[in-house]
Amino acid sequence: MNNYKELKVWQKAVDLAVKIYNTTSAFPREEEYALTNQIRRSGVSIASNIAEGAGRNSKKDFKNFLSISNGSICELETQLIIANRIEFLDKETLDTLQGEITEIQKMNWSLQKTLS
Repeated sequence: MNNYKELKVWQKAVDLAVKIYNTTSAFPREEEYALTNQIRRSGVSIASNIAEGAGRNSKKDFKNFLSISNGSICELETQLIIANRIEFLDKETLDTLQGEITEIQKMNWSLQKTLS
């Protein structure tokens, strides 16, 4: 349906996923299969669902996958807040990532509206 690689929201979501991987590489080793894994999966899921939705045959399907992507955005933000509270992530990094998350979320919502 759409060339997802041309979507700015997908590009920003991929950039965020890379930042998430880089950020979580400093988390404690014992968290590798716990919070670190969850955060990484949420981060990757945002761009992945945008791409999957764009590859579907209808606007309705695309809109649904954008909604799923938005759920992953909320999940990621929650996990990052938890990481901050247990002192795996400093406040400055959290604030930076939250700014990017908010931007992606707004772009996602705008794209969903264009499909209505």
